[in-house]
Amino acid sequence: MRHVLLEALVPGAKAEDVLHAVRRWERYPELAPHVQSTTVHATYPKPDCASSWELHFRSGLLRWTERDEFLVDALEIRFEQTEGDFDTFRGTWSLAQRGDDVTVRFEADFDFGIPSLEGILDPIAERVVMETIAWAVAGMHPGTEILGDVAGPESARPGAAAPA
Repeated sequence: MRHVLLEALVPGAKAEDVLHAVRRWERYPELAPHVQSTTVHATYPKPDCASSWELHFRSGLLRWTERDEFLVDALEIRFEQTEGDFDTFRGTWSLAQRGDDVTVRFEADFDFGIPSLEGILDPIAERVVMETIAWAVAGMHPGTEILGDVAGPESARPGAAAPA
């Protein structure tokens, strides 16, 4: 099982506004170059939400469908793959108001279920997921600071070249 963690600071924002921007999965293809497509089957405020994703991965596409749970009052989004290329993929978006700023924390655990290839596939998938989140959050909120070591946070702007 591989763990992914990304944290960002969105200056001068309200946490609920950031949450509602983050949950707009249909925008991710225009914000993050790794995202080939997203299909939103149902979203907030509906009780049973789901989305499908296709990310550029190695020489093909990484595909999955997830169940999405939007806990607006708790400033949290939970997701779990219901079908797709991962054996397991689940995680949480957590937001918090910190004065005039908002912290965004994305955590996910995934496993392809192929132990002999985890040394090859897992690091690539981790990088693709982290960069996707960094590009999307920074694209939604100019001035966002990506905390930690993620490729391309300064270049994570709409129209910038995709990270290698």
